[in-house]
Amino acid sequence: MMKFRFRRQGTDTQREKIKQELFAFSKTVEHGFPHQPSALAYDPELQLMAIGTKAGAVKVYGAPGVEFTGLHNDTTAVIQIHFLPGQGRLLSLLDDNSIHLWELTATSPRQVGGAKREGAVILQEVGSYSLPGRPGIDSCSTTRVTVLLLLKSCDLLCIGTEGGGVYFLDLPSLSLKASQTLPQDQVTQSLPEDYRCGKSLGPVESLQEHPRQAGKILIGYSRGLVVLWDVSGRQIEQLFLGKQLESLVWECSGNLFVSSHSDGGYSVWAVASGDGNNHQPVSSTIPYGPFPCKAINKILWRTTETGSPVLLYSGGMPRASYGDRHCLTIQQDKDHITLDFTSRVIDFFTVHNVEREKEFDDPSALVVLLEEELVVIDLQTPGWPSMPTPYLAPLHSSAITCSCHITSVPPKLWERLVNAGKAQQGHQHTPRSWPICGGKNLAPPPKQHELLLTGHEDGTVRFWDASGIALTPLYKLSTANVFHTDCDPCDEPQGPGDDPDMQQEEEWPPFRKVGCFDPYSDDPRLGIQKISLCKYSNKLLVAGTAGQVIVLGLSDECSDHTVDVSVVDLLQDREGFTWKGHDRLEPRLKPAPFPPGFQPQVLVQCIPPASVTAVALHAEWNLMAFGTSHGFGLFDYHRRSAVLARCTLHPNDSLAMEGPLSRVKSLKKSLRQSFRRIRKSRVSGKKRTITAPTSKVQEANAALAEHEEMAPIQRRIEPRSADDSLSGVVRCLCFADTFLRDGTHHGPTLWAGTNSGSVYAYALEVPGIGSTRGSERGIAGESGACVEAVLGKEIQLMHRAPVVSICVLDGRAKPLPDPYEASQDLSIAPDMSNPHSVLIASEEQLKVFSLPKVSAKTKFKLTAHEGCRVRKVALVVFGSTAQEDYCEHTLVCLTNMGDMHLFSVPGLRPQVRYDCIRKEDISGIASCVFTRNGQGFYLISPSEYERFSLSAKVFTEPLCSVALERLSQLTLASDGTTVPPQANGTHKNQTEQAEGRAEEPPSSVSSPISDTPLDSPLSCGDITLESTGELTVEDVRDFLTTVDEEENNLKNIQEEEGHPAGILIN
Repeated sequence: MMKFRFRRQGTDTQREKIKQELFAFSKTVEHGFPHQPSALAYDPELQLMAIGTKAGAVKVYGAPGVEFTGLHNDTTAVIQIHFLPGQGRLLSLLDDNSIHLWELTATSPRQVGGAKREGAVILQEVGSYSLPGRPGIDSCSTTRVTVLLLLKSCDLLCIGTEGGGVYFLDLPSLSLKASQTLPQDQVTQSLPEDYRCGKSLGPVESLQEHPRQAGKILIGYSRGLVVLWDVSGRQIEQLFLGKQLESLVWECSGNLFVSSHSDGGYSVWAVASGDGNNHQPVSSTIPYGPFPCKAINKILWRTTETGSPVLLYSGGMPRASYGDRHCLTIQQDKDHITLDFTSRVIDFFTVHNVEREKEFDDPSALVVLLEEELVVIDLQTPGWPSMPTPYLAPLHSSAITCSCHITSVPPKLWERLVNAGKAQQGHQHTPRSWPICGGKNLAPPPKQHELLLTGHEDGTVRFWDASGIALTPLYKLSTANVFHTDCDPCDEPQGPGDDPDMQQEEEWPPFRKVGCFDPYSDDPRLGIQKISLCKYSNKLLVAGTAGQVIVLGLSDECSDHTVDVSVVDLLQDREGFTWKGHDRLEPRLKPAPFPPGFQPQVLVQCIPPASVTAVALHAEWNLMAFGTSHGFGLFDYHRRSAVLARCTLHPNDSLAMEGPLSRVKSLKKSLRQSFRRIRKSRVSGKKRTITAPTSKVQEANAALAEHEEMAPIQRRIEPRSADDSLSGVVRCLCFADTFLRDGTHHGPTLWAGTNSGSVYAYALEVPGIGSTRGSERGIAGESGACVEAVLGKEIQLMHRAPVVSICVLDGRAKPLPDPYEASQDLSIAPDMSNPHSVLIASEEQLKVFSLPKVSAKTKFKLTAHEGCRVRKVALVVFGSTAQEDYCEHTLVCLTNMGDMHLFSVPGLRPQVRYDCIRKEDISGIASCVFTRNGQGFYLISPSEYERFSLSAKVFTEPLCSVALERLSQLTLASDGTTVPPQANGTHKNQTEQAEGRAEEPPSSVSSPISDTPLDSPLSCGDITLESTGELTVEDVRDFLTTVDEEENNLKNIQEEEGHPAGILIN
């Protein structure tokens, strides 16, 4: 019977409608801290804060959940930002000397995926202006803008320039008022003869409006001259002659102002009517003298009702001793603290009274924007403690190495995590509310709690509340105290008496370490590589760079105990292999204190101590599995005994023994192998001879082969050599209760996939667990029997492509439920009456095998059809926007090209495809993690996660309101068809980014192959197959073998259907 392989199917309109009700792609919100911030502003009336970045983004924040983003057309650094108070408008100054006006603009509601979404209010650019240079000169330094001042009337913008001139723009029209321009020459004519000396006054460094008399401004020049200028009268009222100037600030009464200088000092000047020239300040101080000091870049003077003003300034440190410190000083009477940060101070402001009828400033908070984090200091609490940030937390306080997402967190676990996090904060943070509270979050409370877990280079795991728009830190777990390191965590202060703020009172300057950004790791071997959490048993599995695998349990009390240590040798005494990498971490053998939260119970050390590449946890069976580049192991953490150790090394896998520090050799070897494959393919092509057909059958076969050779949608896949480097790397592990030995008895199994396309399936004998599903932990603990593992199946994929994920499907083709879900009636029980199947996803194709015979049922050759390779895979449930009880399980694949492919299960029919991540963004692709309900996260910078949604029904977007003077109350909602502009330019269409529009409406679905309607699963249980991100040689290999792949794709023919399936069963 003849088989037609390239039959073109007709369009099913009903199926297309269902797709639109299920799938819709949108990038919804950015979590974390803006990458490379460069400017800061605050609107005291609306209580909104704005941050500008070097990529040209402007991000506005208010109360938690109130935020929106604007992006300039050009990716030019934002130098300054200024709000028009109460108007919902702001001005931005870019590095290209252009000034831009932004405002909140409402859009109309739109239909997305068959559902109506509210209209969006976006931060839209409405005008721009650039100061003209001299005639005939394109770029003139004299008109380069150095400082902006918005008058309190909000109708006039003062512009200071590098040439010393001051220009005035009318707002909001952004038109130049040439008649009011103040050239430097006019100021110079009013100077005393001894001060002129034929020199220029220098650039305008500061512009400050009089707090009580509108229209009078202080103009500070770089050489030290300060002028009190009357804008309306166009005259100089007073001159102040000082030292080289850095910044100016008024005292709220207008009788004094303070100037800071390049020598590390500041001066207080009196403003008296009738006094034309003032040569001497009231007082002048160099706080950290007498030795040479760095400049005080910015200074603020805030009066208080208690009498003593609060003085705040950045810089001023002694050059020789602390010139490399990033500091900000707070002084009030005898209280003096120097805040010591780990990154550069960009800008800062205070939250204080701004009403004219108020006599004092009475600052309540200090907000400091640093290069890597945002720090807020409570100025009303004695000791000036810091405030915890509900958003803008530095995700990269230590470099992120992996991530994991947990949906539907049980309320009890959530409460215990929150309490553990509060116990960690203790006395270090103030209980006062967040000061930046503008706007109102209108989003309904989340239906369920979601956790995002991030592993870091310093051995910590951070727990984040990912339920809404604001990514809020909940709890931090450190694994360093399990080992002996250079910096012993047990020696860190724990009680209020050990507060370093109190210990260092006699030190000068009185430094206080503030902030949590710490880019330095005590030991890189502590880095977290894999995380797995069982939300029902409160068990956490954490694996690291030096082969350490730690099982932790949740406790509400402090504990002093010793962690049990077990060593598992994955080489199994193989000869000829010598580990040349790093040593293992030395475990702590004495009892160590562990605070409330997750506390370590068992430490399993892999030998050799290579980085852990895969983990799996089954808390119901008390089992965990782990894999490295040398093999995989199975461990019973209840009995503290190793069950299995399997070496996966190939005889030529010497590179796996060199450790991660030999990555340069790995890249060189990969290049060599690429060129060898090119030569082999050319030689094999020359040697191929075509013999004349000897029969009609052979003629028909030759014609069919020729037809397939011309098929444009398939590409020949080059078989991988068995001796490729790192072929023994274990890529994925999976536990399943399924049929492996025969079709009548099911039981626990362990599946492992490697880099060489090998899949190992082990049948497990777990005491108390069998086909009857009788008893669990209690009986298993009482019996003295041990867990046993027997190899049941071994599968070798024909092209030896790395196995990305493995998932077992039940008789209804649904993923098996998580541990405890079926036994505790938390989900629909799996179908054990019909045959099971296993879905194996390699880098090149997706394939479904029947169990227990392991015969191929369906497959889709992604690399052959699309020319890309699979990087991440997850089984996701998508709900319909039209029918509440309709949902489908779908396989989501992220490829090395950065696009998302969605396939039906188990038919593997292509549904839709979306462009998501730039193909050049290797770290973004490697860090991507999917949720169970159709959303996902990936890193767009070291400090930011991009949140996206593939579901038309489930998405997380801003929904808030802001009361504006110029408009009625607006509802701010991120429109489903509008992709928020991305700060780091990760969109593939830069023009569309600037306009804040998606590349295509998510409602328009691209379907590469139309198919028939699929059965609708009623169960909403699903499984995430891969939820951690790391950068490996495999990720980079795409860019090393591009020439090789393209040549093979063009010259090789389609793989024949009659080839063997490549399954070897033992």
